[in-house]
Amino acid sequence: MPFTIATWNINSVRLRMPLVQRLLEERKPDILCLQETKCPNDQFPEKAFKALGYEHIAIHGQKGYHGVATVSKQPFDDIVRQDFCQIGDARHLSTRLSIGGRRLRVHNFYVPAGGDEPNPEVNVKFKHKLDFIEEMRLISAEAEPGVSSLLVGDLNIAPFETDVWSHKQLLKVVSHTPIECEGLLRAQADGRWTDLMRHHVPMDEQLFTWWSYRSKDWAASNRGRRLDHIWGSQDLAPALTAIDVMSAARSWERPSDHVPVLASFDIA
Repeated sequence: MPFTIATWNINSVRLRMPLVQRLLEERKPDILCLQETKCPNDQFPEKAFKALGYEHIAIHGQKGYHGVATVSKQPFDDIVRQDFCQIGDARHLSTRLSIGGRRLRVHNFYVPAGGDEPNPEVNVKFKHKLDFIEEMRLISAEAEPGVSSLLVGDLNIAPFETDVWSHKQLLKVVSHTPIECEGLLRAQADGRWTDLMRHHVPMDEQLFTWWSYRSKDWAASNRGRRLDHIWGSQDLAPALTAIDVMSAARSWERPSDHVPVLASFDIA
């Protein structure tokens, strides 16, 4: 059975709902996971999603900051909102549903950006980020017997040299510092997750999902980073048929600085 999931840091779902609509109409993913929705639950544009055929909606939002949402063509049979680091931020949402004959758990994450100074002793935002990814080590792809798992979202870390435009120049820049990259890869290994994007795209090929607003011509400079990720339980890797980073969306009107990433599967 063909199945596609999309993940996108939308940087305000209400502001950029026309872009979301364009994505859903053009690509028609079965599930869309959004991050940085920036609205409380009661202001989420549910009617617009339902009009597009996405009747099933799970939200974990807060006013003005953060927020994650998962919309689906198929119903959820379980929804979990986890508070990481006991701060009360809306940064995680987990849903479970059935795709064909397979049960599937989908984790939707928005990892803290971490501020500008990569020193946890002087930057509480960076310490929060490190603590957050340490807690992510407890999220296992094999937590539920008989249930496959996906972990998607804006993880705000580009772990490999080819995930950034310049490894040497970004080693001391938050999102690519060794302590962050090592922490994220530990969480991936401890949870027995497969990096599905790198499973499909060779490691020697540069892969970016984010381009700064500060660049006058993002496409010409191409100073990108892979901050958005799709991980899966090991049983999903053989079913993966495509990874599509929609870089063209960075040039849409009033864009997010992130672009949608889609993973397609042929699930038995």
